[in-house]
Order: sequence, then C-alpha cells, then structure tokens
Amino acid sequence: MALNNATSPYTPARRTVRRTTMPRAASEPLLELQQVSDLIGAIYEGPTENPPWQHAVQMLREQLCATHVTLMLRPPSADTSAVMINTGPVTQQGIESYDSHFFAIDPFVGLPEGEVVTAEELIGSQWLKSAVYQEYLKPLDVRHLLGADIYTRDGIECRLRVTRSHADPAFTERDKALCKFILPHLKRSIQLHARLDSLESERSLFAGTVNRMLMGTLSYAQDGSLIKLNSEAQRILGEKDGLWLSGDTLCVESSQEGRDLQRMIRNALNSTHAAHTGDEGSAMVEAISISRPSGRAKLGVLIRSLPQSRWIDSLQRPAVVVFLRDPESNAVQPSQEQVQRLFGLTRMESQLAMLLTEGQTLDEAAETMGVRRNTARTHLRSIFCKTGVTRQTMLVRLLLNSVLSLS
Repeated sequence: MALNNATSPYTPARRTVRRTTMPRAASEPLLELQQVSDLIGAIYEGPTENPPWQHAVQMLREQLCATHVTLMLRPPSADTSAVMINTGPVTQQGIESYDSHFFAIDPFVGLPEGEVVTAEELIGSQWLKSAVYQEYLKPLDVRHLLGADIYTRDGIECRLRVTRSHADPAFTERDKALCKFILPHLKRSIQLHARLDSLESERSLFAGTVNRMLMGTLSYAQDGSLIKLNSEAQRILGEKDGLWLSGDTLCVESSQEGRDLQRMIRNALNSTHAAHTGDEGSAMVEAISISRPSGRAKLGVLIRSLPQSRWIDSLQRPAVVVFLRDPESNAVQPSQEQVQRLFGLTRMESQLAMLLTEGQTLDEAAETMGVRRNTARTHLRSIFCKTGVTRQTMLVRLLLNSVLSLS
C-alpha cells in the first residue's frame, strides 16, 4: 500500500498546497558536500542520542538560519502530552500552552506525506487571522512557519516545524528543498529508533526477570574481556566465598575447579569463534559447581556461548555468558494478592500457600498464621482442590514453576 494513499490508516487525507514561490535555480547547491555528510550523519546518529536527534535538529536550524526547529516525535492529544525536541529560544510556558490548548485549534497539521510547505501555502491568507497565529505565535515573535509531517507503517506520526521571526525573510524554495532532501533520511532514522526502542524494551524486560530470579550474569566479549555483570553477580562475587573477580578474570578458591572453569570459558569462546567464522563447531553449554570455604551450599555456574552475527564483527558484542546461582539466596516472593488471583484462592489460602513455598511445614505455617493445625489442613485441602494437585510437594513445585516467578 502506497504511503500517500488516502485510505491508509497511518496517512492523513492529502491537503491542497498553494504554490506561491518560484522554483530554485538548478545550479544552486543546497549545501556543500561536507555539510550534507555532516547533516545526514547526525540524522542517523540521532537514535543513539539522549534526547534523540538533538544534534541534527540544531544543525538544521543553523543551515536554515531559523529561530526554532522542532521535531515533534509524538503530537499532543486530549489524552497524552507531546514529546518534542526543541532548538532555539523556547520557554516551558510556551511548550505547555501549545501542549494543553493550542494544539487542538492548530490548522497547520496533517500535512501531505513527503511535502514541505509553509503555512500560507497550505491555508492561505486566513493563516494570519487564525487563533494559533494571533494568540500563540505572534506574541512569541513567530511570523514564518515551515513544516513537514512524517508517517510510518508502524503508526508513528512525527512533525518537523521550522520558524522565523517577523524581522526575518520568508522561507525560500532552497530552504524547502533542503528540508525535503532530509525527510527520507529522517523517516528511516525514526524507523530505526522505533526498532531499537522495541529491542531495548525487550532487553530490559528479560534482564529484569533474570534479576528478580536472582540469577547472576556476566557477559564476555570474543577477546575474553568482561563487558557487563548484573547486581546479583556483583553480590555473589563480592562475598569472595569460593568465587571472585580479579580484573576480567573469574578466580576460584579450589585450584581444580578454577582450571575447569577457565577451560570451559575458553571452550565457549572458541566455539563462538568457530560458529562465527563458519568453521566446524557449535554453540555450547557447560556447567560446574564451585565449593565455598564457608561451608555453604556450592555455587552453580553455567557457561553458554552466544550465536554471532554473520554480517558484523563487534568487539563489544557478548560472545559468552556466565550464569551464577546461589542456592541459598531467597528469590523475590510474589505478592499474596498475585497468588490469590492466579489460583483463585482466598486470603488465608494464599497466605498458607506462600508459607509452604518458603519451606515451612504445615505445623510451622499454622503457627505463623495463628490458626489451629486442623484449620490449616482444611485450607490446604481447599488449595489442593482449586489447584488440581494432591500433595504438598506438588503444590510447592506448581507455585515455583508458575508465571509468578516472573513477577
């Protein structure tokens, strides 16, 4: 489906544009080659900035000799506020005024896909009589307004707005041509940003789940350098009870266990390298337990190689992940309300189920709850009926393996 199709759900109806200026001379360059390179480079670096595209928007403002350049990444609505990147002299009051009121009466919206137009070209002489100009823009010394809208198949709508003051000349065909030249690049960059943002949301979700499950993780690059470790790994290694970190190297109290661990990590790195270069070899998973001088239960360590991309070789891409698990650490317990909702239990039943999951016996749980043993047993029979299990060990396994472990 074409992007300028009026029936498209992500493209507004095309509006008539009034052409009032002469076309730019064919021999007049938009920018020098170096300026073009710098501007396009800033546009594609925009998704990695915070806030995004701040540098590119500022460069565009300088090239257009504009008072303001605004990239509105999410237009305001009755339910949500706008997300915008502003350059030039702006005030919080001015932003809030548009965000809360003037956006609803702004006629300079819904611009044709891929077109760069002035307010007069789109609306005509009525523009200078509009409430937005008279009550909002004119007091801010904004006379000339140039704009373009961007729509993607993912439903993203962005607005590019450029302004000049009353003392400045009107925008020329050259100014419009420059904006039109960068629009496709800006649209691709916005789509890349949306993709990166989606991937980052997934990464944060899964990383948070691993942290809540009290699983320590260390990621190593192909050259064996440590890239990152999470908070649980820091806690386990910080205790220096059989396993600790010296620089990028995992050190082990037991010499034999230490040699075995380093061999497994080297094998995983070699496996990753072989898979990346196309040699014979496959991703591998190995595990080892590490003794603790304190006498506490052994640490569980799992080493896993990660598949590498065929198309790019990044020095900072994780090649091997080492998982650490302390069997004596207590994972974050789900709330009683979550247990109650998931299994349809009463308040007392969910409390009993959680106490049993924590390792208490039925007698200990009854004492904690302040009820008789027979009362606790009655609650347990009801829990069995609602969850479909027949033994206490099965109930504990059911709760530990349920989605509650991800909460």
